[in-house]
Amino acid sequence: MNTTTLAAGTTGRPTEQDWAAAVNAVRSGLRPGARVLLVCHVNPDGDALGSMLGFAQGLRKLGVTSLQCTFPGALSVPEPLHMPAMDLLIPEGAADPAPDLLVTFDAASESRLGALVDRLETATVSLVLDHHASNTGFGKVSLVDPCAAATSVVAAELLRRLDVPLDREMAECLYIALVTDTGSFKFDLTTPEVHELAARLVAAGIDVGAISRRIFDSRPFGAVRMFGEVMGRAQLEPESAGGRGLVYAVATLDDLAKHQQPPYVLEALIDSVRCVAEADVALLLKQVAPAEWAVSMRSKGGADVSRIAVELGGGGHRLAAGFTGHGTAEQIIDAVRGRLAAQF
Repeated sequence: MNTTTLAAGTTGRPTEQDWAAAVNAVRSGLRPGARVLLVCHVNPDGDALGSMLGFAQGLRKLGVTSLQCTFPGALSVPEPLHMPAMDLLIPEGAADPAPDLLVTFDAASESRLGALVDRLETATVSLVLDHHASNTGFGKVSLVDPCAAATSVVAAELLRRLDVPLDREMAECLYIALVTDTGSFKFDLTTPEVHELAARLVAAGIDVGAISRRIFDSRPFGAVRMFGEVMGRAQLEPESAGGRGLVYAVATLDDLAKHQQPPYVLEALIDSVRCVAEADVALLLKQVAPAEWAVSMRSKGGADVSRIAVELGGGGHRLAAGFTGHGTAEQIIDAVRGRLAAQF
């Protein structure tokens, strides 16, 4: 099997040779008796989960019978992201220790695979599907398109090249992946290609209105109250980021406990932070343990937040990135503030 990779930070798109290598990798999993394991990143978002489950249904159409889907950590999916094919998910502890084919989704680095990272070595063939410019180029076959708006764009194109016809359930998974990573088609990487794919998915018979209401326009009243409190503590630093402005907010475990909310509701809060007109860069810290934080960053174009995320152990895109921070909230904000200053 040929190894094809894109260097971290590249802006190059996959070549025909890259696509051919990916097609051949998948076909290696179509042999009778072949065991296939699909893995997406820890704490999967809509793109990671939807790309994986949509692709899994495509593999079933191709005749794959020994198929597992999983991700690192507890097997828990936020209610808004429940979608078809959830029955394919298994706990990470039940994952095949040495599959014939491993396919990873939306993971920019090996660290995002958690305890499942060893399958990169034990799998006969490993295929990486991703769209992050910060991807480190891991896997025996790496299909990374940093110009794609979502990993689902890459997964859908690979399924097309494998001659897999779309059905409604497959389309729903891929549409959820696409619409979440494009912010309802608002983000900069929303290209004509994205809308063409969306049209194909809608034509398969999905209920666009119901999907959008569930994902974007519905949250518990307790979460609404909590968002108000967290945003009431937000801070604006107009002088940061070379005078382009930094706004940040901190959501703690106490906030979640006070309003009796699950952690996943905080994922939507970054949209409230990033809309501040006076700041190019938005920063949201979500506490996950006494000295551990899930950190989300957004830029309106002045700063490259992926560079900061990579330096701090994470990854992402120029305009949207994240990492896991350790220490106090103040220490993490200082680390980001300093790296922003170094860019200007």
